[in-house]
Amino acid sequence: MEFAGFVTYAVALAIAVAIPGPGVIALVARSLGAGYRPTLPMMFGMALGDVAYLTAAVLGLAFIASTFGLVFTIIRYLGAAYLLFLAWKFFQAKPETSQFQTQNAQGPLASFLGGLAISLGNPKVIVFYLALLPTFVDLRSVTALDLALLIGLTFIVLMLVLLPYVILAGRARTLLRTPRALRLLNRTAAGCLTGAAVFVAAKSA
Repeated sequence: MEFAGFVTYAVALAIAVAIPGPGVIALVARSLGAGYRPTLPMMFGMALGDVAYLTAAVLGLAFIASTFGLVFTIIRYLGAAYLLFLAWKFFQAKPETSQFQTQNAQGPLASFLGGLAISLGNPKVIVFYLALLPTFVDLRSVTALDLALLIGLTFIVLMLVLLPYVILAGRARTLLRTPRALRLLNRTAAGCLTGAAVFVAAKSA
């Protein structure tokens, strides 16, 4: 795979990821409610899910999306349930202590697994990569090095695009410290998470 192919793939992927979807909304809402640091594991989980689907697409395993449809449906609902759980926590949190409550209530592992479930629960991601990759890569002749470079590049692009969303949302929370503002942020985060959960659960497998 040539250097130009990697560059054009990275640009196309960055544009696609930058368009806000349920995953971005979930990350922003989580960061608004708890700050950007507790949101990072969730972001890593979502990125890992994307990388898993990228690998499956390159290896020609797209059939798993239909063969194991029930499994993906269960994972998708688990991701939606996690978002609803976070929404309830933020909705109930008291403004003056909400940041500490939400951080303690959701450890890094739970946050990571929640992000992973959100990503893996959407098998259409593999369709996206199957549509994008052939434009830049001959999937019939991909070497192990090409695959490693694609995985690394995809992870880096996802981090570079998603991290600003997370940090800016977290900064917005630190700037609004009055109880009224924090209560509004918590309710906004709860509403966004609920909307993202409904969207994730309603998507067809």
